[in-house]
Amino acid sequence: MRNLTLIGQLSLAVLFAVTTSCAINPVTGKKQVVLMSEAQEIAMGQQSDPEITAFFGEYQDPQIQKFITEKGLEMAAVSHRPKLDYHFKVVDSPVINAFAVPGGYVYFTRGIMAHFNNEAEFAGVLGHEIGHVTARHSVIQQRNQMLGQIGMIAGMVLVPELANFAEPLSQGMQVALLSFGRDAERQSDELGVEYSSRIGYDATEMAGFFNTLERQGAKQGASEIPEFLSTHPSPAERNMTVAKLAEEWKSKLKLTNPEVNRNAYLQLIDGIVLGEDPRQGFVENNIFYHPVLKFQFPTPQQWNFQNTPQQVQMGPKAGDALLSFSFAGTGTMEEIAQKILTQFKLELVESKKETINGLPAFMMIADQKQEQGTIRVLSTLIEYGGNTYHILGVTALANFPQYQPVFLSTARNFKELKDADKLNRKPDVVRLYSVPQKMSFQAALQNAKMPTERFDELAILNGLLLTDQVEKGTLIKVVGK
Repeated sequence: MRNLTLIGQLSLAVLFAVTTSCAINPVTGKKQVVLMSEAQEIAMGQQSDPEITAFFGEYQDPQIQKFITEKGLEMAAVSHRPKLDYHFKVVDSPVINAFAVPGGYVYFTRGIMAHFNNEAEFAGVLGHEIGHVTARHSVIQQRNQMLGQIGMIAGMVLVPELANFAEPLSQGMQVALLSFGRDAERQSDELGVEYSSRIGYDATEMAGFFNTLERQGAKQGASEIPEFLSTHPSPAERNMTVAKLAEEWKSKLKLTNPEVNRNAYLQLIDGIVLGEDPRQGFVENNIFYHPVLKFQFPTPQQWNFQNTPQQVQMGPKAGDALLSFSFAGTGTMEEIAQKILTQFKLELVESKKETINGLPAFMMIADQKQEQGTIRVLSTLIEYGGNTYHILGVTALANFPQYQPVFLSTARNFKELKDADKLNRKPDVVRLYSVPQKMSFQAALQNAKMPTERFDELAILNGLLLTDQVEKGTLIKVVGK
């Protein structure tokens, strides 16, 4: 939870035109069947943008935001759809990812920005995402894949009966996570090479970045995005194809000295947050701490966990229960409780006022009748620090005796955060280190006094192997505070 105001639950409906029509694809020049006009495509992007920004939060660095906008507009001008009103944004997520939605909206995470090692790598991926827009890949997918409600917690899909209690993926987020298929990804790779080459960058560097993606994927063992939402070709295949295409475009455009701009890019991202930002809340030893809002509460052991600006959500791997924490809104606790009953169409079973660790609280149990059976919720409202917080536990009535102690443990152990170490926790950030003499990358990390357990992570971050030799004066990325 990163903001002091809770963004309301967003619309789930996918409002697309259903009249089938033919249009000319701007990239291929061929006719194709689509379900929306260009005006509708632009409208979809305009609706999706605030939803996507609300989900991730915008990364607060004016220089980085200015950089992606300037380069994005320069590249869009040489694309197949130069007249679109493009928008470019870096969002506040540690995941290594970039994506685009229809109408000219392109997003990079701070995680991927931290892992680029020069402007040319960045430009290649930027061109790839613009390629999804110019080739209308999202629009084409809508012909094949209409979206419904998805209740997910960090890749875990809830049982359908509980999905409407979760913070759902809004329409904008569902569009952002559309899988395009391998052919579309290959076409966007080709366009990424073309567009980045046209503005003077060395597109072979894009191929090198795929090695970073492959190494990061191997390190994690599984993608942070669910497998069914990702259909990119293998990094090895993309590497070879892109390298070949890059040489062809160099020859075609007579690029004798294409730009890489390593040091300029590294200086741009000096200080970028790396990994999770504890100021937005963090879990340690099954306790969630929020240093800015100054509270803590326990999280159930071995439950999936997801922290967004809207709320914290937790669920067991079976997906048969949900525990969420969010801002409750304004009004007295009794007024807010009535709004909750109305919102979820709940029938009150019992309610009571109580005090939780010295804080005013209101707790109620209520039921929602569904065709599949009855869902029972335990709703706890707590006043603290000028805000009212809502802890909501949800499961089937038959499972409630099993999960009620878990729900109560989280609610009744909410309290003020006083631990100075947690209150003053700072994020890891990228710092630059100038190698004092020619040496191996591992020796350079040792010389920079980096902890040994982070060597492999830093090798991936720098796109290097520990055994690689680095020249004197080379800037490398290390970790600082």
